[in-house]
Amino acid sequence: MEDATRAALCAALGFPAASEAEAARSRRALAAQAGARELEQAPRAAPVRCPAPAQKLGRRRAFGLWANLYAVRGERGLGVGHLGDLAELARLTARAGGDFVGVNPLHALRNRGAEVSPYAPTTRLFRNPLYLDVDAIPELAASPEARRLLAGFERELAALRAARHVDYERSARLLDALLVPLHRAFRAHAAPARRRAFARYAREAGDALGDFAAFVALENHFAAAGSPRDWRRWPRAYHEPRAPEVARFRARHAEALERHAFVQFELDRQLAAAARAAKRGGLGVGLYTDLALGSAPSGFDAWAFRPLFVAGVEVGAPPDLFNPNGQAWGFASLDPGRLAAGGLAFLAQLLRANLRHAGALRIDHVLGFFRQWWIPPGAPPDAGAYVRFPARALLDLVAREARRAGALVIGEDLGTVPPEVPAALARHGVLSSRVMLFERERGGFKPARRYSKRALVTANTHDLPTLPGWFAGRDLEIRRALGRVGAREHARACRERRRDAEALLARLRRDGHLRAPAGPPAPEERLAAVNRYLCATPAPLVGVSLEDLAGETEPVNVPGVGADRHPSWTRRLAVPLGELVKSEALRVALAGTRSRARRRGS
Repeated sequence: MEDATRAALCAALGFPAASEAEAARSRRALAAQAGARELEQAPRAAPVRCPAPAQKLGRRRAFGLWANLYAVRGERGLGVGHLGDLAELARLTARAGGDFVGVNPLHALRNRGAEVSPYAPTTRLFRNPLYLDVDAIPELAASPEARRLLAGFERELAALRAARHVDYERSARLLDALLVPLHRAFRAHAAPARRRAFARYAREAGDALGDFAAFVALENHFAAAGSPRDWRRWPRAYHEPRAPEVARFRARHAEALERHAFVQFELDRQLAAAARAAKRGGLGVGLYTDLALGSAPSGFDAWAFRPLFVAGVEVGAPPDLFNPNGQAWGFASLDPGRLAAGGLAFLAQLLRANLRHAGALRIDHVLGFFRQWWIPPGAPPDAGAYVRFPARALLDLVAREARRAGALVIGEDLGTVPPEVPAALARHGVLSSRVMLFERERGGFKPARRYSKRALVTANTHDLPTLPGWFAGRDLEIRRALGRVGAREHARACRERRRDAEALLARLRRDGHLRAPAGPPAPEERLAAVNRYLCATPAPLVGVSLEDLAGETEPVNVPGVGADRHPSWTRRLAVPLGELVKSEALRVALAGTRSRARRRGS
């Protein structure tokens, strides 16, 4: 770390600054004082290991589908893919012979303006109400008021369902209106078994559930008065969950708080139903959930667990080839010095919440367990510095919680990877991530046999173009339209993409996954060949993107571009799920997974 960067960061955090030279002098002085001494150290216990794929799958290697749930276009709902659609995806995966179905993080969002990224939530402990399947809420049958509202919303719902993009705010407004009478029906008519299930869920969720309900109610209260949905800008008397003024607010708004808790209970119930659908279908792994790297500093986690977070610091990434100016992600960071004083308990709670009903958990940017790029307040991303985290303790915790849940763990370890990371992940049984578009050697794509034996392998990710979009160069067109490159750079990038596409097709033909026709292959045949190639790797898990199966060319996300310039995290699948399930293109594309499809009864 450069001395100037170290000094700026330390000054911003109020830490004493020490240059590399000063640190070296300190180490030499300590060594001189110590002299030659014989020291003993107790041997460290072996690292705790996550469950291995063989514990769930035996000797077979598996594939599954992964999807952005909000983008799924079902026949019902509020214009957003929901947990009922997830259950249907589990059934589709089972019919195709797959073993898991993966989704984006389901964390709670504000569902307003630019605050719609599943990777920038207000909390990672609770879920987004927009994923509720309203028609599956039991109280709908007991609430004439809710049914009348739903019927009155029919024209608006038809527009939302037909739209190409999710209108989060509009859908959330309709949902909020429906939840009021549905909760009243629960209070008045719920069967004893359902009341006991709610009480059991509340006990298991602990104090955090009541705190989250209070936070949401406070947000709505201050927003109605014209204040921001940011606890840091509320009156100081409301900055602590246990503050007297917050206690009085809870007492005055008890019904609203119970409603917000009820919503989380119903989300949990519907997610459990999707997990049961996966189990009934014979999926060896089941649901594969996703844990975002962090949450917004204006959100619930930083409010309820404020002493564990570093105020002012923003987490991001240093400059690299893709982002020469670096990136600022807007997350609040846990203080590594506070992990022993409550931080590990918070992380354990976080892991349990996200492993609930899951057979596998993907940890976004697992490199953050080793080090994080902290950016001082008001500084550009390239003025940040790396701060080390106690990776051994964090990975031990992950492994213990994974063993408790009986779940696999996949670490997203893409980007600038410190040299110690691969071995540390392997020691703890955390699977790696391997993405076909990055797996190159000597100018071409790797043979399938040279992929990792301990990874989840996919063709792309949510931050990369879809395969149809990659072949069409759609991501390059978007980059040019956004003014990120000039005409000459764009032309060069298009030439490089054509060469890359030919190199991939050559690899697929060379390895026997694609016939050599006179003309270019049809999109579904090309995708089937990619799936055959990925399924020929020694990796235990292969993830097939629903976006690719649906033939989407538009990306779900353009990293580093604001919502005012590109509508990331809103684009829905053009093909409804019901039609997609029956399509010939899907059948052909999924034929490429046949080598990994499970034999029934095997």
